[in-house]
Amino acid sequence: MMINEIDGVDWESMGHAYGPASDVPGWLKGMASADPGVRNEAFNGFYNAAHHQGDVYPCTAASLPFLFEMADSPATPDRGSVIGLLLSIGRECLDMDPEGVYFTPDGTESRAHVDALAVIGGRAEAFVRWVADPEQEVRRPAIEGLGLFLDDSARAVEVLRSPLPGDGLVERLLVVRAVATVALRDATVRGAAAGWLEALAGDTAQVPEVRLAALVHRVRCTPGELGGAVVPAVVGLIRQITPAGTGGDDGASCRAGSEPGVAAGTVPSPGVPPQIAAAFEDLERHGRVHAPTTPVLGTLHTLLGDRVLERTALLAEQLFSADPGVRYDAIRMAKELIGQWRGDHSGLVVLIAGCLLPEDAYTSAAAAEALGALVPVSEPAREALAAYVEACRAEHGPGVWAARERLVRRAHQEAVRALAGLGDLRALPFVLEALDEGTDAWRAVQVAGHLGGAAGDLTPRLSKLLAGVDFSDASQSMSANALVSALRELGDPAAAPALTTAIVAAVREEQWHTAASALKALASFGREAAFALDVVRPLADAQDVTVRAAATAALWELEGDAAGVVPRLVELLDTHENDEAAAVLGRIGQAAAPALPRLRKMMAAGYEWTRVYAATALWDIGGDAEAPAVVGTLLTAWAENDATSNHVLACLNRMGPAARPALPRVREELTLLRRSGRFRSVPHDEELQSACHSITARA
Repeated sequence: MMINEIDGVDWESMGHAYGPASDVPGWLKGMASADPGVRNEAFNGFYNAAHHQGDVYPCTAASLPFLFEMADSPATPDRGSVIGLLLSIGRECLDMDPEGVYFTPDGTESRAHVDALAVIGGRAEAFVRWVADPEQEVRRPAIEGLGLFLDDSARAVEVLRSPLPGDGLVERLLVVRAVATVALRDATVRGAAAGWLEALAGDTAQVPEVRLAALVHRVRCTPGELGGAVVPAVVGLIRQITPAGTGGDDGASCRAGSEPGVAAGTVPSPGVPPQIAAAFEDLERHGRVHAPTTPVLGTLHTLLGDRVLERTALLAEQLFSADPGVRYDAIRMAKELIGQWRGDHSGLVVLIAGCLLPEDAYTSAAAAEALGALVPVSEPAREALAAYVEACRAEHGPGVWAARERLVRRAHQEAVRALAGLGDLRALPFVLEALDEGTDAWRAVQVAGHLGGAAGDLTPRLSKLLAGVDFSDASQSMSANALVSALRELGDPAAAPALTTAIVAAVREEQWHTAASALKALASFGREAAFALDVVRPLADAQDVTVRAAATAALWELEGDAAGVVPRLVELLDTHENDEAAAVLGRIGQAAAPALPRLRKMMAAGYEWTRVYAATALWDIGGDAEAPAVVGTLLTAWAENDATSNHVLACLNRMGPAARPALPRVREELTLLRRSGRFRSVPHDEELQSACHSITARA
């Protein structure tokens, strides 16, 4: 067998994401092991290194013949996963430029994607055998592979349209998609494929899921024919879908007693911050599909693009579906639509809130998480969130934040966090419980800063937690920074002593980022934190630039001596902390006039962010005399990099009538459908739109 020749390959001469590829043969052999644990470790190792984030290296291409042999051998325990790996490699290669040259981590030029596609194409006949395999785990990835890689398109369509063994619903949906894929890559079969899909969509003898898939993929073949009748037709078919009895393709029920893929009561590995462990759980959770039609509906949403009203109508039907799997997956799709496109989304928000059902903690957790991510647009869900939180307490008792049942706990915590994100004090008792008892306290810390009306209750607790941080343990830095951020948001000067102590400890352990964050929080209290000047003043000469900049800014806020800090800030304009320095110079105002020559020079910088920092400070210091240059610089930077928009608009808003030359661009921004702003997040874009409206009203 070829697998016996694996050690004859010079793997050492090749590399992957983490160095020489000498460990690849061990992973390949492990994939064929009879031990499930060994197989799992082997697949994880290969994906993480030899196929890292989809990358294709020479060692990835060199592995393909061995993967094909394993997939063909009945002795291989998990052939479906092997074919899935082949499919993943092939898909990534197709997405890469066939004429492009890529580079391996060590800087070596590579065209491994071309080599890999040549191997897959040369062996694509194997997919014909695999689609007829009696094992569905083999058939399913093979169907997609056949649609992507068999050169003979007419034969591919013929094989796909033939009856397959164990022809279940999922396989039929995959066949429909694969036929459309063949049609898209070869125009010679497009007409026949489109005709077959159209006939299938109209065949009332077929189940609605198959008709729905055929209708969507018929449009996918010819997107120019996406007329106004498609969405109503899809809505009609969704209404015919009945609950399948399971949570979908992976068998995970949307009303399961425990969360699939996560053992009840699991705890993070020692040394791993709970935030990191939770992020990996979220990643696994978000990759699940709970209804066979979800990929089909996702394709339709992609085809509809900016037709937000039609997509909203479609999502409303999905969220009303009788199938819990369809409803569950619609929550994520609705969150993505609201997160990417502007508009009045109150109807969708209310429908997501309608998924907050105490008897279905699994779906409720997803709905609450989505609403938390959509603050402040999730305002219409406020009362539903409060009602759900209270219903959980009524059913599970006052300790529901730390409920033993993992799903109940997660659903309740997500709802509390979403409610707190809206600044609603009805979340306070549960946040206080978490901070006092310690169970998942980090989740409460993340939202505590939004509850400013309860600073008197929260500040002492957060300060106590900050005092308990071991700054010699780098793994606690994430928790320390979250506590500092929450105290800064609350704005209670009573936190100043705890922050001062944290600064001293962080500097002692050279935790510079945390020290700088704590300095900025301390500075936000102004003269009420002046008692800390003896700690702050020496740090204005710190070797670490980030700490030096934060300390210099704090000196200004705590004692207001412009003459003492302006020269220091001008020096900092030549460092990577020029944004912090420019912002403080702007806050100082006219007394920072000695910085004007340096700021004017910065307006000619090549980096657009540097120009934005300089321009905003220039306006705040120089006023109307600087307005023409400032407006021109801001508009140019905005055009070059949309991520600067929030900073640009904040300055234009402060300029009032002097920003009049920017009005055409500001008005244009308000006509755009897609969200803008830094990170294209909902809060940033909502802030951006508010600034635009304010500018047009004032200028």
